[in-house]
Amino acid sequence: MRKLGTIDLEILFLAVKENGTFNENNLENSELKRHGVGKLLDTLASLKDRKFISLNSDGSFSITQLAREILWSSNIPIWGRILRLLQIKSCNLDQIVEIIRVSENQIIQELEELRKSQLILMSPQRQDEKLIKMYEILPEGIEEIDKTDIQGFNKLNFIKVESNGGILEIIKEIENEIERAGISEPEKRSIIQKFENLKSKLKI
Repeated sequence: MRKLGTIDLEILFLAVKENGTFNENNLENSELKRHGVGKLLDTLASLKDRKFISLNSDGSFSITQLAREILWSSNIPIWGRILRLLQIKSCNLDQIVEIIRVSENQIIQELEELRKSQLILMSPQRQDEKLIKMYEILPEGIEEIDKTDIQGFNKLNFIKVESNGGILEIIKEIENEIERAGISEPEKRSIIQKFENLKSKLKI
């Protein structure tokens, strides 16, 4: 897959939400304006050079089929789209559902299979007094999704990827709890270092 940055993703997703075509007004009325005019112009030029968007005669832009094949094509299995998205940025469930645009039930099922296969990691994070499940791709997930550029998606069976029984996820959850705990920074570092030593011995 041709790699996307987070602003690339925002612009392409804006195009998808606007039925494939967007203009200056759409950009101005979106959260993209926070990046500034210069950054947006550079990103639009880069996307056009990579043939992810095309410039229309009226000054608007349209997303190309090449760009749709990254995250918004039924030719790509949902698990592949999830890994591709998480390779760009970590997301919570609502963000994944919104961007990939398939049902929440399908996303939850695929996330669980990816998590069991140790290709992604779920980490609870506290936001606005709520505990949110954040998903991030693991090195094994990056390796698997990169393989699809050469092997395609039909030759992979991510469910069979060797699992460590969820040990890594448990360790990550404990580390997050330690970060939130009211103990001194030296104590936190000492405990977390012990977990790093444990992961090294377990080779995970």
